[in-house]
Amino acid sequence: MLRPRPTPTREQVKLDGLWRFALDGAAGPEPWNGPLDTRLEAAVPASYNDLFTDPAIRDHVGWVWYQRTVRVPRGWTDERVLLRVDAATHEGRVYVDGALVAEHVGGYTPFEADITGHVRAGGEFRLTIGVNNELTNVTIPPGTVTVSPSGRREQQYKHDFYNYAGLARSVWLHSVPPVHVTDVTVTTGFDGAAGTVAYSVETNSGAPVRVRALDADGAEVAAADGATGVLRIDGATPWRPGAAYLYELVAEVLDEDGDGVLDVYREPFGVRTVEVRGTRFLINGEPFYFTGFGKHEDGPVRGKGHDDAYLVHDFQLLEWIGANSFRTSHYPYAEEVLEFADRHGIVVIGETAAVGLNLAVQGGLTGRPHDPTWAPERFGAATRDAHARHLRELIARDKNHPSVVMWCLANESSSAEEGAREYFEPLVELARELDPTRPITHTAWLGATGDNDLIADLFDVVTVNRYYGWYIANGDLETAERYLERDLRGWVEKFGKPVMMGEYGADTMPGLHSVWDVPWTEEYQRAYFAMNHRVFDRFEAFVGEHVWNFADFATSNGIHRVDGNKKGVFTRDRRPKSAAHALRARWKGLDGRKPTAP
Repeated sequence: MLRPRPTPTREQVKLDGLWRFALDGAAGPEPWNGPLDTRLEAAVPASYNDLFTDPAIRDHVGWVWYQRTVRVPRGWTDERVLLRVDAATHEGRVYVDGALVAEHVGGYTPFEADITGHVRAGGEFRLTIGVNNELTNVTIPPGTVTVSPSGRREQQYKHDFYNYAGLARSVWLHSVPPVHVTDVTVTTGFDGAAGTVAYSVETNSGAPVRVRALDADGAEVAAADGATGVLRIDGATPWRPGAAYLYELVAEVLDEDGDGVLDVYREPFGVRTVEVRGTRFLINGEPFYFTGFGKHEDGPVRGKGHDDAYLVHDFQLLEWIGANSFRTSHYPYAEEVLEFADRHGIVVIGETAAVGLNLAVQGGLTGRPHDPTWAPERFGAATRDAHARHLRELIARDKNHPSVVMWCLANESSSAEEGAREYFEPLVELARELDPTRPITHTAWLGATGDNDLIADLFDVVTVNRYYGWYIANGDLETAERYLERDLRGWVEKFGKPVMMGEYGADTMPGLHSVWDVPWTEEYQRAYFAMNHRVFDRFEAFVGEHVWNFADFATSNGIHRVDGNKKGVFTRDRRPKSAAHALRARWKGLDGRKPTAP
């Protein structure tokens, strides 16, 4: 789905701001059929959970309703009028003056509706959006809705971050001409010093198409006629980690004579290649070593609501600490984040929202037998179909971002359990079909090892999440070091693929200090990282380290969490802990290169 962009033939109106807001039931049986009867207003974009003081809103399970009045620009008389929702977590329904115009399941990818037949240029309409936060065994991520003894509906889920909900990203009204571009795909490569740009432009008609490539100064460097083809940019400037350079593909739909322009769409792109060769991860043919984080879209008050100020500051902190990359754990991030990464040369691993597909975790925590993860009544074919839909939407949305160098299909699924291969093999095939240009991975949880994992051979890069010294051998870093080295050696020797750490970290309370290796202290977090790094540097096949987590973040309540997850190198309000300075010293010295083993 094309992101709305202003061009000579397209206009857009961002509908962010304060909307009327009500819980389902408090707004009447059909809240879309009239003005919401409520005193509440909610910010868009923002999660609604932390905006209000009423616990009934924060803990609500089910539908909520947003509503506002929208005026269509009077100049859109001859245009198609589209309404786009960047994200509705986890299910959305859109009504225009009482008419249902769009439905979508999946909380982190956009959806839109052509509402031309429901509105008129210069006129107003009532826009109502319902958002449902329920998770089940056939949603991605999964969960279970139960009813407490008091009759309250409650949501359980397997992922370790708070189930924020609402309209966390922007809502748009935008126009397109009657004949217009519907999709653009760009794939780049090199022919010596020249850049090759394979392109495909889809339209809603068979009208002629012309494309032009512009450099960063707006000068035309290549052009061609036809909806598909290959452009050649002599002396192309590559997009590199830390040195972003963007071109722009201008796609024009022409009239039958080929003279008049009916529509224009502009898509930024970078010329770069990605490849796995042996045990190396290559960008533009050069070995790349990932330094950075698993992150979260998470902040005080706004929850998962996108915030440009936090976006800028977070990237400043990435630059300060020497990070060159991050993983969009555990869901697709806002498109603004990827566009910023494109412009600033930060490498991204794009991940689906498939987190929590692992009932073996519960068995590991309790020591009791667990329900089979991949059973049809739990995570079977219906769940996989939902997973596949999410994967399609993720790749369709983010395929042209040069910053995105790899797809992560799931986080910590039960990959050592019978049925895992049958579940994942079709998804791997689908990912390669949708995008043969990028490597794929998944992150293996602690219970999966090189000896028992059933799916690692399907992927290009082995990514493991390991917490030796925290969840295992807590406070005993000497033992943890032995465990970690033995674990990583098993992956390296069995699969002969690049191996990277997707998560490693220790909960740390800022300001808590000790002269000994005491868990939760700032000193322990530093010592924990130093131990991990000693082990990483012993393996030539090791290609990256992503700390868990960039910043502290909110979780559900639990006796093992104190005001959320404290594994951040920065606090939730982005203040550095002591370990941030230690990471900075290491990563600034690496400069994207593989460290030399001792």
